[in-house]
Amino acid sequence: MTEDKHVLSILVDNQPGVLSRIAGLFSGRGYNIESLCVAETMDPSVSRFTIVTKGNAPLIEQINKQLNKLINVIKVNELTGSAYVERELVLIKVKAKPESRAEILRIVDIFRGKVVDVGQDHYTIEVTGDEGKVAAILTLLKPIGIKEIARTGAIALYREPKKNG
Repeated sequence: MTEDKHVLSILVDNQPGVLSRIAGLFSGRGYNIESLCVAETMDPSVSRFTIVTKGNAPLIEQINKQLNKLINVIKVNELTGSAYVERELVLIKVKAKPESRAEILRIVDIFRGKVVDVGQDHYTIEVTGDEGKVAAILTLLKPIGIKEIARTGAIALYREPKKNG
């Protein structure tokens, strides 16, 4: 069986200890969390977890069942296999020698990124996109010299069905 990427969207009561219980469920059973993002929804009493993990279909089904049993979990949706929008934010601090600055700015422009900080010897770049876009800009900037990166991990929402007419 193959281990595919799965995106889970979990609505929970915004209470202390919920993150610990969810992380404990994963770690206690040997499941890996590839990325995790948590924030309040429009309702401040509810938070949304977006978790990316890898596993085969029976494993993901088991994770869903176990998550649904946890106190404070309101709803678990597996977005994988449905129409959804996924984005990630990455901040990239890259070496910016005088001879490479124009090339860096060209790459940033191609990826519709932004330079959010300029230092004597570096640029800090902000890029938002799907996993492929983030991987592509990192590949192009690596030879120039990436000093460090910070990534949010995936966030995702279902797509609304298109209306006819």
